[in-house]
Amino acid sequence: MKLSVCSLSLSLTSPRKICNLVGSHSCMETHKMHTHTRKPEPSLVSLDTLLDYSKLNTESNADELFDETPKLDVVSATTAIGRFVRQHRYKEAIHFFSRMLFLNIRPNEFTFGTVIPLSTALEDLCLGKQFHACAMKTGVNGIVFVGSAILDFYAKLSSIEEARKAFEDIQEPNVVSCTTLIHGYLKQGRIEDALLHFREMPERNVVSWNVMIGGCSQMGQNEEAVNLFVEMLRQGLMPGPSTFPCAISAVSNIAALGMGKSFHACVVKSSCNFDVFVGNSLISCYAKCGSMEDSLLVFNKLPDRNIVSWNALICGFAQNGRGEDALIFFERMRATGMRPNSVTLLGLLWACNHAGLVDKGSLYFNQIRVEDPNMLTPEHYACMVDLLSRFGRLKEAEGLLHVLPFDPGIGFWKALLGGCHIHSNVELGELAAQKILALDPEDVSSYVMLSNAYSATGRWQNVSRIRKEMKEKGLKRVPGCSWIEIRSKVHVFVNSDRSHYQKDDIYRVLKFCTEQLRDNEVPDC
Repeated sequence: MKLSVCSLSLSLTSPRKICNLVGSHSCMETHKMHTHTRKPEPSLVSLDTLLDYSKLNTESNADELFDETPKLDVVSATTAIGRFVRQHRYKEAIHFFSRMLFLNIRPNEFTFGTVIPLSTALEDLCLGKQFHACAMKTGVNGIVFVGSAILDFYAKLSSIEEARKAFEDIQEPNVVSCTTLIHGYLKQGRIEDALLHFREMPERNVVSWNVMIGGCSQMGQNEEAVNLFVEMLRQGLMPGPSTFPCAISAVSNIAALGMGKSFHACVVKSSCNFDVFVGNSLISCYAKCGSMEDSLLVFNKLPDRNIVSWNALICGFAQNGRGEDALIFFERMRATGMRPNSVTLLGLLWACNHAGLVDKGSLYFNQIRVEDPNMLTPEHYACMVDLLSRFGRLKEAEGLLHVLPFDPGIGFWKALLGGCHIHSNVELGELAAQKILALDPEDVSSYVMLSNAYSATGRWQNVSRIRKEMKEKGLKRVPGCSWIEIRSKVHVFVNSDRSHYQKDDIYRVLKFCTEQLRDNEVPDC
């Protein structure tokens, strides 16, 4: 049987290339293939029966199905492709599509809406571009669900510019296509473009709000994420189960306790189920805001707990300096049969670090080192070096650095240098500083810590030399920053910054406090 090349094919993107991409036989050859299996007569077999039959056979049965389907047209062919896709038999679906093209069965918008996502699933950029070219040749690329599939493909596998062009080709973009483009912008870190496009959307649904809030939160734009969530509520949209964790996570990152309680109340009032994801985000939020009582209250009321729930509580106790409580809840977790993971161990080491439990930290670390060394990551080793250095066991910390299963980075040497600064070990501090500056000559904090170590031992010539070297290199200390929440509003303060609108009142109160402390100071005997 002689097959002519389909009029839809392009010289650059022929369907034969689609066949070759999936590693099947050439379309001309596979059309001639026959099997010797006894099958029912085609006239008596429905398409669904043939499709169910094909589930039991190998990939080559896509050709059998094609040959045996009576009166194959675009509808039945698209149905067959869709069935292959639902069975995750992607290569067979593509092969079936390529045979459609060779037999001049003109694919419609539903066909392309089914096959284009396959290029994303297979992460095949070349294949996706061929589908795009075929859709353009057919004139269906401007239909919204075809264009949205093309847009999603480019956003995930190619550049945001290609995705934007695909979006511009859509005749009547809907909320799905707009949201897909926003997600692409956020994935590329272009938050301003995402916000601009979001504001220009004629219609927004819960999904588009979720994408925007979640994207801002993940990119560190926490204030923007919180503001978007509040705006969403004011517009009368009810957040879904996936909205609350994103918004609560943003609140926890700026440690806005009042706002976190408001969001918690919103969860309770809404019809949203208080599931483990929302509960875990609230446990973490209260812990980061310093309210372990509220965090523990949420934990105790959570009907189903997973390892994330326990980790959030253990890390919360560690962060707030309650190391003993962290260890108690770790033992409770093990009593329930829950197996700790790497995050649990990190929380334990962190708790021991904050509470000065050096021996306990060493015990847990060495126990995991023997029982499950694959659980250990560079973060665990760094935490252990910091624990030993902070509490004066500098030789042990240095010894651990020399037996690491990888090359220590700046963070490891900084931990050792910090311990040397605390305990005035200048010789070892100089070694750590040399290692840091060899890795990053512009690291300001290393100069500052070494200078402080020199000044603690009265070696002022070395202090002068360090400061001169910093001045010659144009290095400046990064100003410290802190913030406080008053009546659900966060006030940020930067070192030597006088831009706060209440600065006069603030300095007046600080002056009063300083004078009171000075007047009540107990003189040295």
